[in-house]
Amino acid sequence: MRSDLTGKVAFVTGAAGGIGRGIVSRLAANGASIVVADINEEGARDVAASLPDALPVTVDIRDADSIDRAVSRTIETYGRLDILVNNAGVNTQAHRVNVDTFPIEEWHRIVGIDLDGLFFMTQRALEPMLAAGRGGRVVNIASVVGLAAMRLQSPFVAAKAGMIHLTRSMALELGPKGIATNAIAPGSIMTEATKLLFYGEKGQFQSKTAAFMKHIPLGRPGTPEEIGEAVLFLSSPESSYINGQVLAVDGGWTAGYMM
Repeated sequence: MRSDLTGKVAFVTGAAGGIGRGIVSRLAANGASIVVADINEEGARDVAASLPDALPVTVDIRDADSIDRAVSRTIETYGRLDILVNNAGVNTQAHRVNVDTFPIEEWHRIVGIDLDGLFFMTQRALEPMLAAGRGGRVVNIASVVGLAAMRLQSPFVAAKAGMIHLTRSMALELGPKGIATNAIAPGSIMTEATKLLFYGEKGQFQSKTAAFMKHIPLGRPGTPEEIGEAVLFLSSPESSYINGQVLAVDGGWTAGYMM
C-alpha cells in the first residue's frame, strides 16, 4: 500500500533483524524518518545507511539508561516521535522443552525482553508523544502463539499473550489522548532465525516442515515485507479508527484447524 508518512518519525526496535528490516523499509518508502534501534550497533548502522532518512541508535530495551539515551537522541535529532514499533524480541532455540524442565534463566531472559522490555520502552517513548499532544501510534509485534499456544516454548507463549492484553490495556488508556495502540501477530515468517529451525537445509526441525505447512492454509511462510505492510497500515492515517486490535498476519494459521 501507499500512505503519506511525510514528517512522521518512527522509532523501531529490533530494526536490524529480519522482520525489523521489513518494517523500516516500508515505513521509509512512505516518507517516514526512521530511528533504527537495535542492541546490534553495527546492524543498526547498516540498516540506517540503506534508508533515505534514518538515525541508528543502540538500545538494550532491558536497560532504562539505554532506552533514555536512545529516545533523547531521537528528540535531539528530529524534535518529535510519532510512531513506536515494539518489534524487538527473542525466542529460544536450544531449549525447546516441556514447562516442567524449562530453564529458569531462559524464562527470565525471554520474558525480560519480550514483555518487560516492551513495557520499559513504551513508557519512555510515550513521554515525548504525550508532551507534544499530537497523538501517535504504538504497534506491538506479538505472535500467533499469543493467540493460540504452542508446545515447548512456554515463556515466549506467555510473553506474547501478555503483550496482546497489554496492547488492549494501552488502547483503553492512551486512546483518549489520541494515541492508537494495536498489535500484529505474525505467523511463521521466513527469517534467518526460522531457517535455523524449519526452512534451512540443516534446520533443527526441518523434517517437520512439510507437516507444519499443512496447518497454514496459504501453504507457505510469510515474509518480513508482509509484516512491514501491516505495520505501515496501522501507522498510517488510513487506520485512524483502529485501536486495541490484534491483526494476525499468518496465512490463515489461526483461522481454524486444517484436517
